[in-house]
Amino acid sequence: PCALHQLYYDPNIENKNLAQKWLMQAQVSPQAWQFCWVLLRPEKVPEIQYFGASALHTKISRYWGDIPAEQYDTLKMQLFSQIAHFASGSKIVLTRLCVALASLALNMMPEAWPGAVSEMVRMFQEEGGEVDGRARCLALLELLTVLPEEFQTSRLPQYRKGQVRGALGSEWTAVYPLLQQLLRQPDSPPLVKARVLKCLSSWVLLDVPLNESEGLVEASFTALADPELFDTAVEAIVNTISQPDSQRYVNTLLKLVPQVLQLQEQLRDAVQNGDMETSHGICRIAVSLGENHSRALLEQVEHWQSFLALVNMIMFCTGIPGHYPVNETTSSLTLTFWYTLQDDIMSFEAEKQAIYLQVYRPVYFQLVDVLLHKAQFPTDEEYASWSSDEKEQFRIYRVDVSDTLMYVYEMLGAELLSNLYDKLGRVLTNTEPTTTWQDTEALLYGFQSIAETIDVNYSDVIPGLIGLIPRININNVQLADTVMFTIGALAEWLADHPVMLSSVLPLVLQALGNPDLSVSSVSTLKKICRECKYDLPPYAANIVAVSQEVLIKQIHKTSQCMWLMQALGFLLSALPVEEILRNLHSLITPYIQQLEKLAGETPNPSNKLAIIHILGLLSNLFTTLDITKQEEESGENAPPIKSAPPQTGPNPVVVVLQQVFALIQTVLSKWLNDSQVVEAVCAIFEKSVKTLLHDFAPMVSQLSEMLGQMYSTIPQASALDLTRQMVHIFASETNHFPPIKALFESVTSVTLTIFQQGPRDHPDIVDSFMQLQAQALKRKPDLFLSESLDVKAVFHCGVLSLKFPEAPTVKSTCLFFTELIPRCADIPPVGQVVQEDGKLLLLAVLEAIGGQSSRSLMDQFAEVLFCLNKHCFALLTVWLKEALRSPGFPSSRVSNEQKDTFSQQVLRERVNKRRVKDIVKEFTLVCRGLHGTEYAADY
Repeated sequence: PCALHQLYYDPNIENKNLAQKWLMQAQVSPQAWQFCWVLLRPEKVPEIQYFGASALHTKISRYWGDIPAEQYDTLKMQLFSQIAHFASGSKIVLTRLCVALASLALNMMPEAWPGAVSEMVRMFQEEGGEVDGRARCLALLELLTVLPEEFQTSRLPQYRKGQVRGALGSEWTAVYPLLQQLLRQPDSPPLVKARVLKCLSSWVLLDVPLNESEGLVEASFTALADPELFDTAVEAIVNTISQPDSQRYVNTLLKLVPQVLQLQEQLRDAVQNGDMETSHGICRIAVSLGENHSRALLEQVEHWQSFLALVNMIMFCTGIPGHYPVNETTSSLTLTFWYTLQDDIMSFEAEKQAIYLQVYRPVYFQLVDVLLHKAQFPTDEEYASWSSDEKEQFRIYRVDVSDTLMYVYEMLGAELLSNLYDKLGRVLTNTEPTTTWQDTEALLYGFQSIAETIDVNYSDVIPGLIGLIPRININNVQLADTVMFTIGALAEWLADHPVMLSSVLPLVLQALGNPDLSVSSVSTLKKICRECKYDLPPYAANIVAVSQEVLIKQIHKTSQCMWLMQALGFLLSALPVEEILRNLHSLITPYIQQLEKLAGETPNPSNKLAIIHILGLLSNLFTTLDITKQEEESGENAPPIKSAPPQTGPNPVVVVLQQVFALIQTVLSKWLNDSQVVEAVCAIFEKSVKTLLHDFAPMVSQLSEMLGQMYSTIPQASALDLTRQMVHIFASETNHFPPIKALFESVTSVTLTIFQQGPRDHPDIVDSFMQLQAQALKRKPDLFLSESLDVKAVFHCGVLSLKFPEAPTVKSTCLFFTELIPRCADIPPVGQVVQEDGKLLLLAVLEAIGGQSSRSLMDQFAEVLFCLNKHCFALLTVWLKEALRSPGFPSSRVSNEQKDTFSQQVLRERVNKRRVKDIVKEFTLVCRGLHGTEYAADY
């Protein structure tokens, strides 16, 4: 009690924590059996009684094996009497006692306590002296409600779960009449009825047959008329209808449809009175019946009218008046229903499908109108009054509407686009003052939703749409955004119809100057430059000029500036080399001048950001500036006139890099300590190498030299990643091998020094280093033949890295070993080190499996083990025997017999890697003492 007092009332958090720890240990101690009952005595305060009840539940649910079978009945009777006693006492203590008795019942069923539920019902219905009938009734309902819930969370082994579920299911016949009677009795208090509905919700989790709870569901529908019971009744009905098994009971489902339809009047009244809770609840019921059982109900052809009425009721819920999420939150619940219904209709064979489509195509056209109406923005004043959270929820809601429209397109096809086009035409040519910008925006949004993901090339309405766009009076940011995104969604279409570019490109360039349209205008320009680059040369000068202007005026945030540079990279890729160079010169010169000025300043946080920004702009430009694509593409789909003449001379990117190389070195020399600046420099070269591939060749030797110097002064992971790129592309080329080899040896020896000084502070460097070594073994194993490379030291660093706590580092190290071990035969230095020190590697792998490493990494360690077995079988046989001989290794929980089995199983598998992974998983669970527990089940 002293510890409990500390837990609940002591303001000192450390005392609370100590008390909590002590109480947790007390609960599982053998003495708990004695003190539980003492703590439950009537004179104790509820907090102490609650702890007593909780301790009982802990003992029964987790330490069932400690209870002798002859004490089961005593325990049962003690719990019954405590529950009877607390029926009129503290509710929290009563619930814990019910959970304890439920756990006892689940552990005893079916053999040791047959008919447990019937006995519970009987015990509580008998007249009990001091406790009034209503309190006993509520206690019984509490017990019956927690029983299935306790089953769902119980730790019963799998085979027992099946037995107990069966036993519980067969006891529904004892529960059902009781619930039915209590719910239908006119004098049952609302509290009792609410508990009955909760109890029903709990039991349907056990998949009790729907036809056996039909009467209760009907009574639950009646309860919806009572505001006090409404929420609980909705839960009970939704849970019952949604249980997977209920689709077998078609006759019962057919009886439910009219009951749901009868709620329409209550639904309309709720909507009219602005009662969101009621309309939301009724909508949930209609949707759960439609969504879970549309297939079964569609199949009942003779009842087609009542199902159509249900569909129309759901349509009413989709189009519920008001703006989501401010005036209503119901419409979003219905969207999945429309997917399900469409899937079910489209899955019928052709003739049957045709019949259903006659009925449902008009419904889906109506749905499109409803969705576009719901997606409309409110008036400007109203929208301005929304919180940022409401605006964000509305944005997500529009994305959901957009996804639904795209899906519906699969059923309605081209007619949907014509339909939208006709409406847009009417809205734009209508001179009446009734149409608003919101109408136009929603229709365009519909177009954009479809064109974004579906190929609209065959559609005959797109030319008309592009013709209408310039006629739109754009007087509002949301409308302007949607116009931009719509043009972006049509970029692929424009590539096939370049003559239309002249009518939309001016709109996009004009929007670039507006900071409010930053995201939409820049992403649209990027799409157009990517898809239509061979048609853009006539507009290139204009695009570059406008882009330069907005970049100089700093209209856009950093990420949009980066996208804009990518757009210009695509654009320039299609021009002749001298034009590319001329444009690059005018585009980059102001930045180079700025960078020269910054390079001369003393480093500080603000000039650091400016430097990183400029380096980022260059990286993004070089990511997409790729002239090699011209030759490839002109051969296939681009007509000959579109392609630029074949290139001669160095690549324009290389020309620029060579011009700025000295400046970049100056920047580096001042900022070598700063990993972000170093990263930004490496990114320029990394992006260029990735895009240019072999065209980057002229830069290889000077970049290799710079990287070597950089890394040896202050090692950074980004330099190793760039070295890995270079090894990947150039190590196999004879004329580039010398500089790459020198760089590889230099960074390796610097990293080995880091390992001697203590690598724990640099997991990122160790990770990148291991990836580099793996890449070298993969692309050019000859690098390991060099006199200057200390293969033994690299191997030992690998063994050390396997023990790092960081998962990515360990994964990269395992990858290194799976590349290294297969080279035993053809690279003598590798063969020698594995023969001499391979046992150390095996010990590290076994330690990890024994519990030193995260269980999520076991597949990677299994691969190393598999590699050793495949390539060094004779050695592994000896090493395994020696390693597993030490007592308590790799874990004190495994017996010698289990170690022998593991060893034999591993040595047997030299072909099936999947099998080795399973063997390792099994063994690691045994080593960790988790075999056969609930943790193992999730694994």
